[in-house]
Amino acid sequence: MPQIRRIVVLAVDGTQSLDVLGPVEIFDYADRQVPGSYRVEVVAPTADGWITFTNGLRLAAAPLPDPPGRIDTLLVAGGAGARVASDDAAVVDWIARASRRARRTVSVCTGAYLLAAAGLLDGRRATTHWQFCDDFAGRFPAVEIDPDPVFIRADDVWTSAGVTAGMDLSLALVEQDLGAEVALAVARVLVVFFKRPGGQAQFSGALSAQQASIPALRELQAWIAGHIAEELSVPALAARAGLSERSFARAFRREVGQTPAAYVEALRIERARALLEDGAPSMERVARETGFNSPEVLRRAFQRRVGVSPAAYRERFRVAA
Repeated sequence: MPQIRRIVVLAVDGTQSLDVLGPVEIFDYADRQVPGSYRVEVVAPTADGWITFTNGLRLAAAPLPDPPGRIDTLLVAGGAGARVASDDAAVVDWIARASRRARRTVSVCTGAYLLAAAGLLDGRRATTHWQFCDDFAGRFPAVEIDPDPVFIRADDVWTSAGVTAGMDLSLALVEQDLGAEVALAVARVLVVFFKRPGGQAQFSGALSAQQASIPALRELQAWIAGHIAEELSVPALAARAGLSERSFARAFRREVGQTPAAYVEALRIERARALLEDGAPSMERVARETGFNSPEVLRRAFQRRVGVSPAAYRERFRVAA
């Protein structure tokens, strides 16, 4: 008979629904794969037990167990309400006490605010939704916040990036408990196409670039996207934009928020990701079609920006398929 693991999900008023329901579905389907593995409870600090999600839906939750009792995994969900509740001394105190009774404590998205307020992240590396990392760093300077990873494990404390990253983290917890085959089976049932490892970047590097307001540079951005395998050096791009190299480099960085080289590399990596997801037969072909000088140059850039090697990235799609 497998060990039954008690999962306690804390949801405050104003929680993001997927921060709660995504992990709940992961653990529920894992329990279907290995019956008796998990028992999930959603608890809330509200007087009547009802919480309202940020999307307006309501959920009836159990009251906070006090004392918390033995917990396998304490999962603190995020959302706008979590940031507000990080100033609620009673909620923060309950999390601090419950975490001492838990084998592991995890947060989804801005649930990290509540863990930090409880002192659980001091001196640790952690992550949260990229949109709130600057604010988080200002409020909790004792925490080493990293905006890039999907999730981070620091001993028995785990933190995840925004919203759906909570499902990636939950799959990692299932893998730790029940093995990779069960985690992959859950991912397949829920049509999560592949399990992102914690170190993978939260989102597309190209998404951080902004559109230039200068027409010539905006047109150049569109042209680059369609000619990613061509010569895209600063001299070549400056000539196409009709500017001197120095003026072009300064204007591009001011308008786009990145150097031309960084922007081109981000687009090339995005194209490489698409080819790898489609099962590109060789790294030589990927390098050639994305403008990298060699598979080794591709590998180094891909590892740096995505957090995994191109070969490992392609393999996860093959396994999921």
